[in-house]
Amino acid sequence: MSESVSEAEIVTVAEPEYDPAAPAPLNVPRTPTGNAEVDDQLDRLADTDHLATDGHVEVYEDVHRGLRDALTALDARPGSPAPTRHPTAAPQ
Repeated sequence: MSESVSEAEIVTVAEPEYDPAAPAPLNVPRTPTGNAEVDDQLDRLADTDHLATDGHVEVYEDVHRGLRDALTALDARPGSPAPTRHPTAAPQ
């Protein structure tokens, strides 16, 4: 067997051209909040790094919806009961 390589066997890999309009990561740091549900939603923002600008709106709306749901869930959690007025107290 010959170890020489024919021209047909040589494969060249072209460097991709730089396209300033192509999607690129923004590299915006995201600091964990300590709330797993909120952190998951904020991590979803990284999905926009690989989308064209017109695809960002769908991700932003989905993240907004998820954050709103997380906040609503905080309000719905059982906590200490609301203060009640004593039956003999004068109305305010």
